[in-house]
Amino acid sequence: MNTKVGTAEDRITGHCACGAVRFTAHGPFRPFVGCHCESCRRQSGHFIMATRCAADALEISGEENLSGWRASEQSTRRFCKTCGAHMFWVPDDGSTVSIFAGCVDHPSIIPAGWHIHASEKADYYDLNDGLAVYPLGSGLP
Repeated sequence: MNTKVGTAEDRITGHCACGAVRFTAHGPFRPFVGCHCESCRRQSGHFIMATRCAADALEISGEENLSGWRASEQSTRRFCKTCGAHMFWVPDDGSTVSIFAGCVDHPSIIPAGWHIHASEKADYYDLNDGLAVYPLGSGLP
């Protein structure tokens, strides 16, 4: 399983729907991972796809426009206070940041990798895109 995409020279940019929050992130990145946990589904209205980079590789402009919600005992989801766009998932250890695919300007440069928490997925869709499917957690060894 390929868990890294690109190098430190590679970058992605993105923003929320209203443009109040913008970011640049430098690689390497993790492939986009689909999370089907109930918490992600309820906050986003569907499952989410997110890449990940080192926390110190992310530069945010308009950070004062971000708010947070404690998604679990180990993490905070960050979203734009103005438009509500879901942007980041931050673990408490602060070493990495997951970036939601919907706010990336050109997401096709990062491939989809696998699905996690498939045991919690909603019953109105199937996971038949050929990606690895893990009933729980990250799927990483």
